[in-house]
Amino acid sequence: MAQVPLEGPGGGMPRETDRSIAMDEVDLVGLVAMEDVRAFEALYRAYHPRLRRFLRGMLRQSTMVDEVLDDTMLVAWRKAHTFDATSRVSTWLFAIAYRQALKALRRLDWSLPDPVDEPAAPREGEPDRELAHVQLRERLDAVLAQLSPEHRAVIEMTYFHGYSCKEIAEVVGCPVATVKTRMFYARRHMKSLLGDEGAQAL
Repeated sequence: MAQVPLEGPGGGMPRETDRSIAMDEVDLVGLVAMEDVRAFEALYRAYHPRLRRFLRGMLRQSTMVDEVLDDTMLVAWRKAHTFDATSRVSTWLFAIAYRQALKALRRLDWSLPDPVDEPAAPREGEPDRELAHVQLRERLDAVLAQLSPEHRAVIEMTYFHGYSCKEIAEVVGCPVATVKTRMFYARRHMKSLLGDEGAQAL
């Protein structure tokens, strides 16, 4: 399992009375269940980048991401005592994030327009291949925005987080067969919108 660093006061090395520098994630959640604030901060730091990327893909509303991420970690803090170690900590946290994202989208009735992010300007002398990659990434993002939240979730977890169908099923709370069906229709929809180039990218 992944090891999560626990820093001492001020972000430096821990004192001799502090816990080990590295701690198993399951043990870390156990400490969170005991309301250990430092353990919670370590868990937050360890998962913040991955959860933020996932929620950005799910929500398509950059202004909502941080709020839903905070809601996710608040639930993790309150429900840490329910974690039974039958699944990975990452699966447990992503499941919470998935449910919080769906709740946020339902509050908005999924009706708000997707924000248009300003594309990053290519560096001077950037090769054409790199520019083409940036443009394709922008097209993929635009197409993802047209998928349902459930379909976006399976695409995000498969291609950007490396989750298996079984793990995704645990996160979203449905049978593996349903995950495969969602993946099939999501890929087909994306390919129809992206054309041959996009199909090769998928």
